[in-house]
Amino acid sequence: MKKFLALVLSLCLALSLIACGSESGSSDSESSAAANAAEGGESSAAANDGADAAGLKIAIVSSPSGVDDGSFNQDNYNGVLKFIDENPNATVTPIREESGDTVAAVQAVADVVADYDVIVCCGFQFAGIGDVAKENPDTKFILIDSWPTIEGTELAADAPLDNVYAAYYAEQESGFYAGMAAALTTKSGKVAVVNGIAFPSNVNYQYGFECGVLYANATEGLNVEIVELPSYAGTDVTGANVGGNYVGDFSDEATGKVVGQALIEEGVDIIFVAAGASGNGVFTAAKEADGVMVIGCDVDQYDDGANGDSNVVLTSGLKVMHDTVYNTLNTVKDGSFKGANVTLTAATDSTGYVSESGRCQLSAEAIEKIDAAQAKLKAGEIVPAANFNGVTPETFTWQ
Repeated sequence: MKKFLALVLSLCLALSLIACGSESGSSDSESSAAANAAEGGESSAAANDGADAAGLKIAIVSSPSGVDDGSFNQDNYNGVLKFIDENPNATVTPIREESGDTVAAVQAVADVVADYDVIVCCGFQFAGIGDVAKENPDTKFILIDSWPTIEGTELAADAPLDNVYAAYYAEQESGFYAGMAAALTTKSGKVAVVNGIAFPSNVNYQYGFECGVLYANATEGLNVEIVELPSYAGTDVTGANVGGNYVGDFSDEATGKVVGQALIEEGVDIIFVAAGASGNGVFTAAKEADGVMVIGCDVDQYDDGANGDSNVVLTSGLKVMHDTVYNTLNTVKDGSFKGANVTLTAATDSTGYVSESGRCQLSAEAIEKIDAAQAKLKAGEIVPAANFNGVTPETFTWQ
């Protein structure tokens, strides 16, 4: 099945953003040379001559929303910037692939591979860099949200490329926390999730959210309804109808707002938003409504929820990509880098949710209950449904 999916994904147009709505804008290809340069002109640091590992030349190649999207790409970029903060001789060049096309994404990497020591690739549309990596063994690659493919076939977990560290994430876990948060907080008894396109990571978020609601209903004696609009049901990469509420795009704010408003009209008062820039429209719909909150994803989106003197963000489901990027860059620096194909989960604190005071609006009781469930996820006692893990929300059970 994974090989089939890799082939399908390599043929489709894709934006990496599985992610949630953000108020931040995108930018053109940019460069940064040092610790606190989040955007800017071309890197001014000298090229790395290979003698000083801390002087790495790093490129980060992202989707059309760029590295300042306030979400998926920026979280990856923050991992690079943290590394540069500690290693000021290192440089980073952000490169924005403007089309989102999978072939163009791989070509963008191939065009610069000879110029960098490490290339960070943000999103599964870069899966095809496996062929580029194989032809350039001296360059290290960090691939987020995919495992590499060779001639369209995804490599197995036990057969990684020596120069590619590739990571999937268990988005269904972060979705699960979001679902619990929504069910434990809703006043109307109706909640929903809005996604961009039914790529595996987005379906994972959807299914996890639904499982979180179901779990809270069963363990807390609730009867919270998950609202789905049939006209916005998603179709995954195999052609299966997965339901949910899908905008059909990661950069269509207007339609995102329409979907958000339609859900609010159905009585929904908490919406988990995993729709890339399309999610900005859902945020706007919530801000214009009364008593409606949103849950961000991928990163802490509390700042995006500011609405005058109030804030519409309840919490955010997290996918801790910056740590993956930062830690892997350090292995390149110290010479311990090793290629791998991994799936990162709650067991390694790679998924989570925002519970810090001042960054969420969850009750102490809700946080206590979500934390207890998180411990069960780490222990393998709760396994939320995912697009291809053999579990659906309808068959979801727990120990």
